[in-house]
Amino acid sequence: MAKVLIIGGGIVGLSSAYYLQKAGHEVTVIDKSDMKDNCSYGNAGMIVPSHFIPLATPGMVAQGIRWMFNSKSPFYVRPSLNPQLVSWGLQFLKKANNAHVEHSATPLTELSLLSKKLYEDLSKEPGFDFDLVEKGILMFYKTEKALEEEAHMAEKGRELGLDMAVLSVAECKALQPDLELDVLGAVHYRCDAHLSPNKLMAALLAYLKNAGVKLITNKEVTKIETAGGKVSCVLSHNEEFTADEYVIATGSWSPAVGKLLGLNIVLMPGKGYSFNVKDEKQTIQIPALLAEARVAITPMNGGLRYGGTMELDKINNRINMNRVKGIVESVPKYFPDLKPAVPAEKEIWFGFRPSSADGLPYIGRSRKYNNVTVATGHGMMGLSLGAATGLLTSEIISGKPTSISIDAFAPERK
Repeated sequence: MAKVLIIGGGIVGLSSAYYLQKAGHEVTVIDKSDMKDNCSYGNAGMIVPSHFIPLATPGMVAQGIRWMFNSKSPFYVRPSLNPQLVSWGLQFLKKANNAHVEHSATPLTELSLLSKKLYEDLSKEPGFDFDLVEKGILMFYKTEKALEEEAHMAEKGRELGLDMAVLSVAECKALQPDLELDVLGAVHYRCDAHLSPNKLMAALLAYLKNAGVKLITNKEVTKIETAGGKVSCVLSHNEEFTADEYVIATGSWSPAVGKLLGLNIVLMPGKGYSFNVKDEKQTIQIPALLAEARVAITPMNGGLRYGGTMELDKINNRINMNRVKGIVESVPKYFPDLKPAVPAEKEIWFGFRPSSADGLPYIGRSRKYNNVTVATGHGMMGLSLGAATGLLTSEIISGKPTSISIDAFAPERK
């Protein structure tokens, strides 16, 4: 069995640690934070096999350009000559075609379904109560254009074996009678689920600590030494950490960590915002996605978590209140009785989704170093795909056949 050092303590890093420890490896996780408030905590908590279409799609280029001129839009790219953004943008343009969408659907679906099954299994383990609910997700739409697009998507989903149904307004109303609707209908992604990310992360940390996994917090990796096609040690300032195997699970910080190894990990941080509101009436019991607004609403911990926006920029601590207002203002357009107030800045959570240019995660061995595994680039689906990525990372390091093909996720793919 190997001594494994995982760089990164988000959902992917901790899931990798979980399955590696279960496989008998000696595991250490190192992170520059305290592992208690990364991107894995503030997301919408959705498990989404329905999301088999990558970010890089033919229509996204034109739509993204239109959205750039609206300060409240759900997607924004800050214009910059940042080499990281230029490289990302060129690859995005290269992949934004129908062939890529078709090629990506099956591997993304397989990865998502594996992850959902693993979360179902994990929820039955002692100490892993993270409120997994399997009621699906409702994708609501207001326009004929969105209806047509979502109905087409549902048809594609069914071809992939996913349980999806196009619902009328009356059918939507029957599912949640207390929710007033101003929509044309919805697609019910019955294949989806949701959970509490805060409870999941806490459960993973508690398990790993009790299982003897070393959790090293507030240590930023500053240097990585290599020799003979292998990583020999990782340094945090003057402190040295050695292992047999190394995992890069550093989310939006992966390009910087990869650079220490001479690896070009092409991804951009996509800032997203969320905030929580009490919902004593339990108006929403099935998570909602607002198609045109690109907003997510999830019942969670006795309230509702509202989330949205994708803001591609350098990592920063700015809160763009216009983007948050865009989330708030979109909600009553779909649900007239639901009118969340604009939250105070201190109540707004933000995090950075590690978004690859082609919309697929990076999972696999590095070709340059035979003891490095890359597990990053999951975009908005980090939580959803975390469990599967963790298992696959464990299988790679254990030298076992992987549960699904990972060819499409090769870290150095073209």
